[in-house]
Amino acid sequence: MTLDALTDVAGLRVGHATLTGGGRLTGTTVVLAPEGGAVAAVDVRGGGPGTKETDALDPRNVVRRVEAVVLTGGSAYGLDSASGVMAWLEERGRGVRVGPEPAHVVPVVPTACVFDLGRGGDFRARPDAATGRAAVEAAAASGPGAPVAEGCVGAGTGATVGQLKGGVGTASAVLGSGITVAALVVANAAGSAIHPETGVLYGELFQEGGRVSPPATEVHEAARRRLTEAAAQNVSPPLNTTLAVVATDADLTRAQAQKLAGTAHDGIARAVRPVHLLNDGDTVFTLATAARPLASDSPLALNEVLAAGADVVTRAIVRAVRAAKSVEGPGGMWPSYEELYGAL
Repeated sequence: MTLDALTDVAGLRVGHATLTGGGRLTGTTVVLAPEGGAVAAVDVRGGGPGTKETDALDPRNVVRRVEAVVLTGGSAYGLDSASGVMAWLEERGRGVRVGPEPAHVVPVVPTACVFDLGRGGDFRARPDAATGRAAVEAAAASGPGAPVAEGCVGAGTGATVGQLKGGVGTASAVLGSGITVAALVVANAAGSAIHPETGVLYGELFQEGGRVSPPATEVHEAARRRLTEAAAQNVSPPLNTTLAVVATDADLTRAQAQKLAGTAHDGIARAVRPVHLLNDGDTVFTLATAARPLASDSPLALNEVLAAGADVVTRAIVRAVRAAKSVEGPGGMWPSYEELYGAL
């Protein structure tokens, strides 16, 4: 039985560190690979990214596998959370071997951030190395195939999508070949997730043939008024970013993993409009654990993985928006989709 989560890819673990109260509304999420690492790649398409160690993932460069990926709040300040993850990995001898001793390693920890500064009221509240360590420890402590918490947790704690509350979402699919493809997303976009005339989530138009019943007209009009009121109160700008980790147990080359990261951006474009703007930092990482061979005699085998990657990203964004809870405080007011429109 699958959980419809990133951890359906065997060996991957997810941990959140959530910072709330006292002016804080932020956090960090760590995806921990199996010991020995996973093939990794990245595709950055937003015009305002905040990243660390993404150049190391270029297929032309030396790093072949990574032990963890970090998604964090705090904008560029929050990239410091990766230091705590690096320290935790170094203590366990996990990383790129650079010397004769087993302890001579440099953990390469690709990291990307979302903008959530000031959303809890304190602009200086942001994740640090201790937050990253807490998140990776939570990931390590989770059991194999453990459920993944969604909504206002980890890097999604202060996330917003337009004037809606955003958050963390996850989804997975098992292909006919038995290969699993899954995604974990932090939905924190300047664009909107809602069709302006109907109130339907864009991402749900791509699910189940798009047969989505729109909310009642009076419900939609009330929601629009509430969002307008929220926009008038919010001091923090609706800046970047949608982040995603797309994972598979397929045996991908680094070039194939990079192609998967690129096509997965289509999943963001289906669920949020507009995307990839100058004030976005949209970034997708890929992790491939190589547990299942990719049928080399079928040119369609990789295409199926690529298509599934985009699909699970779209579903993960929908789940992030639906799992989020409303937030109102000194930093602003962001109603949740569920509060405005109700559950499915």
